[in-house]
Amino acid sequence: MKSISLLCVGLILTAAVHATDWPEFRGPTGQGHASATALPTEWSATKNVAWKVAVPGAGWSSPAIAGGRIFLTTGVENGSGGVSLRALAFDVVSGRALWDTEIIPASEASVKPIHTKNSPASPTAIVEDGRVYVHFGHHGTACLDRDGKIIWRQTGLRYDPVHGNGGSPALVGDLLVFSADGAKEPAIVALRKATGEIAWKVAREADVRQKFSFSTPLVIEVGGRPQVITPGSGAVSALDPRDGREIWRARYGGGYSVVPRPVFAHGLLFVGTGYNRADLLAIRADGEGDVTDTHIAWRTTKGAPLTPSVIVVGDELYAVADSGVATCFDAKTGTVHWQERLEGNYSASPIHADGKLYFLSEEGVGTVLRASRTFETIAVNKIEERTLASYAVADGALFLRSAAHLFRIGRP
Repeated sequence: MKSISLLCVGLILTAAVHATDWPEFRGPTGQGHASATALPTEWSATKNVAWKVAVPGAGWSSPAIAGGRIFLTTGVENGSGGVSLRALAFDVVSGRALWDTEIIPASEASVKPIHTKNSPASPTAIVEDGRVYVHFGHHGTACLDRDGKIIWRQTGLRYDPVHGNGGSPALVGDLLVFSADGAKEPAIVALRKATGEIAWKVAREADVRQKFSFSTPLVIEVGGRPQVITPGSGAVSALDPRDGREIWRARYGGGYSVVPRPVFAHGLLFVGTGYNRADLLAIRADGEGDVTDTHIAWRTTKGAPLTPSVIVVGDELYAVADSGVATCFDAKTGTVHWQERLEGNYSASPIHADGKLYFLSEEGVGTVLRASRTFETIAVNKIEERTLASYAVADGALFLRSAAHLFRIGRP
């Protein structure tokens, strides 16, 4: 336990040292916060664009950035029902393509019917100590060095997906943890990050009809004890990273296809419950066993998102529903301070930097708001391309992935 706690602290310190990087989905903390103080607030398809480069294939993984390089994943169809699953790297300053490595060949990966908001490559890469971990859900996982050389591949954990792959992995100590929530026998898996070998695999136990989900785990520490928070269909669980043993769980009925990554602030975990009706739950994270009746501080359906993750800034929690309704809550009580409609529909998760909130719609509309109990729009920006991936921040700039391009917003 002590060694894992120290490793978790080490990861936090590493994130602080390299605060200008964006090494995983939702940034250094996994919760959408950037340390940048002069990000652009106005842009278009041409205005304030340092560069725009074409990205081959199809993918909605968000940019992961470390050591001056941007890492993406993509799937390139071969025209006969197969898809080559690949990892890509670009230079942060120039946008120049650095390498393109095939992880899983088309002979091993097929293009099955997937949701219209999904892609062959939706999980975001995660970067640590010069290693890049890429994940393709039921197709497999791999580790590369920063120059694109494959260190290991793990393709032995196949399962029957619904709508394709989705959730990204998380690192804790010497483990890479991810959800494997398919149509049946959903599970949480931990691989040894050095070798790709399975460290543990635990089944999800939830009495739900629809078992599939797509959430990304979040690693937190409560009372000096690390927890891996893993939302799935019907319940969210906190696991001990040493062996996957469940510390606590909170049930939320028949919710399934859970997508949002949890957020942790003020001792509360903020968790979305998925389809068909979204709830937003605030759960105290210091429990043991089934805490459904004892540790849910508040819950609401008002403005709860199905797909985007929420974000906490100070004492406020901000959310945008898939329909574009944005809400500012009191994080501790759930009281609504304001609720307003933004332009467009939403899948991407918002970020915060320097007192500002950045939202990105599926239609390519970037809305910048003041992080405040009073609703204030700073700017509305349009790139006129479909955008389901979330923002990344590095080198004083915004990085945005559209259906066909990667943008650097802000001059080098």
